[in-house]
Amino acid sequence: MNNNPQSIAIADFDYPLPDDRIAKFPLERRDQSKLLVYRGGSILESRFDHVPDLLPPDTLLIFNNTKVIHARLFFRKPTGSTIEVFCLEPFQMPVALSFEQRGHCTWTCFIGNNKKWKEGSLSRQLDIHGQTVTLTATRRQAVGNAWIVDFDWDGDLSFAELIDQAGVIPLPPYLHREAVSSDNERYQTVYALHQGSVAAPTAGLHFSPEVFEALRLKGIATDFITLHVGAGTFKPVNTPTIGEHEMHVEKIEISRSNIECILNHLGHTIIPVGTTTVRTIESVYWFGVKLNSNSKLDAMHVMQWDPYELESLNVSTEQAYRNVLHWMDDHGIEQLEGDTQLMIAPGYRYHVISGLITNFHQPKSTLLLLVSALVGDAWKECYRYALDHQFRFLSYGDSCLFLP
Repeated sequence: MNNNPQSIAIADFDYPLPDDRIAKFPLERRDQSKLLVYRGGSILESRFDHVPDLLPPDTLLIFNNTKVIHARLFFRKPTGSTIEVFCLEPFQMPVALSFEQRGHCTWTCFIGNNKKWKEGSLSRQLDIHGQTVTLTATRRQAVGNAWIVDFDWDGDLSFAELIDQAGVIPLPPYLHREAVSSDNERYQTVYALHQGSVAAPTAGLHFSPEVFEALRLKGIATDFITLHVGAGTFKPVNTPTIGEHEMHVEKIEISRSNIECILNHLGHTIIPVGTTTVRTIESVYWFGVKLNSNSKLDAMHVMQWDPYELESLNVSTEQAYRNVLHWMDDHGIEQLEGDTQLMIAPGYRYHVISGLITNFHQPKSTLLLLVSALVGDAWKECYRYALDHQFRFLSYGDSCLFLP
């Protein structure tokens, strides 16, 4: 492993991406997108609904079943100014519990047009299921470039029901357009289940019920974990080297059955769908490595540079994952909840995955670093091929299957 990945220059992960190559809208059918297949050093072009035929027969596909919330809430002041409150994550409360709250909850939020919000609370009236609901937002203190905001509302509604009706789905900023009604469906995977993300795990957007049925008929195993995608996924690396970049933190949920499923498939082909799934299952490994040295840890926290400091411990994947199961036994839990700031960069040695399904990522992004850690400089050849052959890029664009 590269013992000093922090010296990697982000300029080496730039490429020209014209705006007209960024897919502004999805295709009419999810599974009709182009698929670039990189296998054993060669590139071929296919279509996504053929992916079941392209996977090794012993494959386990792992998906992220997070659901994108309608995170953008708009309030209009009496002066006419519009304030946007963008919900990032619950404040000091588990994600699932926050969505169950009735009448009050507190979130960390970005605030758009914040200078116009001089003092006091903001409120708006909503018609939800035939009843008039008043929603009030009260700003507390700043936390970095975000704010702590208290939400209060009347009526017997959960926060999940409220935000679903009151908010707007957040599209990636590089689409340069407002959300339309069709985005409510198309910017979600067909298997989205647990609310909490402010960005979709976009590699999964290509999967349709028909593709899942084809996977089943081929005997391809599937499993679902949860990582709630934060706004930091769009944060570009603005520093000359990655060592100066602070990786964003994301919330993880993974069950005992998920961990056992991965253990049962070690030695076979394990392919995550999307970079968020990669970060989840690799982060669980590093938590298990930490437990190998200190089984008394009280929670799962994986820091940005942990892999590069702990690799020399040489803990096997099986041992690390079994450490996590033992820790869950000791704590009497079936669901592991934690957070990760894991930075996967060239030189990183993958411990769980043997391939990847993912979209095409932004230049100078940590997601591109993650791909390069898997296929090396071949990412440049793949992206050059995609640009030369009219592939569509980014969230609503086409996809890749990497089988190095």
